[in-house]
Amino acid sequence: MWTIEAIMIGKISAAAFGGVGMAVQMIIVVLTILLTFIVGSAVIINRYIGAKNFWEANHILGQALMLGIILSCLIALGWYFGATQAFKLIREGESSEAREAGIVYLKTVALFAPLVLTNFVALGILRGAGDTRHAMMINLSVNTLNLILAPIFIFGLFGFPRLEVRGAAMAMGTAHSLGFFATLYLLRSRKSVLFLSFRELTTPNVKTVRRLFNAGLPTTIEQLVWAFGQLVVTGYAAVLGITVLATHQVFLRIQSILSMFYMGFGIGAMTLVGKNLGADDRTAARKTAFTASAVVSVFAGIVFIVIELFSKQLVTLFTAEPQVVSLGDKVLTVFAMVQIPKAIDGVLIGNLRGAGDLKWLMWLTIACVLLLEIGLNWVLVFGLQFSLMALWLVHFGDEFLRTIINYWRFKSEKWKFVSF
Repeated sequence: MWTIEAIMIGKISAAAFGGVGMAVQMIIVVLTILLTFIVGSAVIINRYIGAKNFWEANHILGQALMLGIILSCLIALGWYFGATQAFKLIREGESSEAREAGIVYLKTVALFAPLVLTNFVALGILRGAGDTRHAMMINLSVNTLNLILAPIFIFGLFGFPRLEVRGAAMAMGTAHSLGFFATLYLLRSRKSVLFLSFRELTTPNVKTVRRLFNAGLPTTIEQLVWAFGQLVVTGYAAVLGITVLATHQVFLRIQSILSMFYMGFGIGAMTLVGKNLGADDRTAARKTAFTASAVVSVFAGIVFIVIELFSKQLVTLFTAEPQVVSLGDKVLTVFAMVQIPKAIDGVLIGNLRGAGDLKWLMWLTIACVLLLEIGLNWVLVFGLQFSLMALWLVHFGDEFLRTIINYWRFKSEKWKFVSF
């Protein structure tokens, strides 16, 4: 839906497209903080479900959501009052329109953030615990409503005022806020694998909170560093000019769609590996992990072929501006190459998360982001005067290296000695 929204905003201007794209990346950076409670609780819950201890699983759910609600409110305040400062990354002389679009989008989303972010945490925990069918139905409903509201609010259809960027944020906020109430009903209906007890939601347990942080904090740091690194790279693109920024955002939007597929395979691997380990069946855990890796490898090859066959159409889907289309066409093959190691590594990461090897993933990500995504890109862009091609070549090298290292890590079975 974010991609469809981007296509609509691209019809307004390349500057609005670039500014909102940066706002979305800032949102993603902050969302990673909530992974402490999503991944931390999902890893623990899967072990309890594998061991048939559903009471403890529901206890973890309640404590995680309590912390998620508190943090969601704090994040909303940060987005609303910090938006103007955050968008100083875009030089005013380059495009004041891009800066204004990003500020408006982020401030409007902040008004809905407490409900939207709490729903993000709840659905993330459900998905991580293996209840992907109910999570899918809620998200399909939410995004269908978003799809209906977005063009109405953005372009002012059926007598509504034309709100452009603000309208896009309002459509998203309205749809996801209603999704919160659907998720709350599901968790109270006993139709899901998990049940939300209001007593667990309102009664803090210090021991459980500490356990959630210990299990989830490495993943939060990992994802926060990764998202921050990508935001820095986007800042590099913004300094290179609005055409480079808009083209970079096109690729990020395409990759965000593809990453949902990789995430699906990764979550499936994490859930099944975790449940098998909870049932003390290490053989099944290994078999599941390697089967998922084989399946996603085939999928990644198909993605590469499709991108190569429909390269120009993919870029023009977002914007018809000739400079953006021309630059995108030059970089698209490298972008397609990135998808192969990225897909395989997504499943390897899911395998290691299911096994609880979270600190390993954290340290590997920190090293790669600092040395490659931030460090090497800075040298190539500002030292050697390379442009967008260099950013994506470095990204390919980063993904390929981490895939090799994570495969070695899982095959070595050092995760068998991890406890949390």
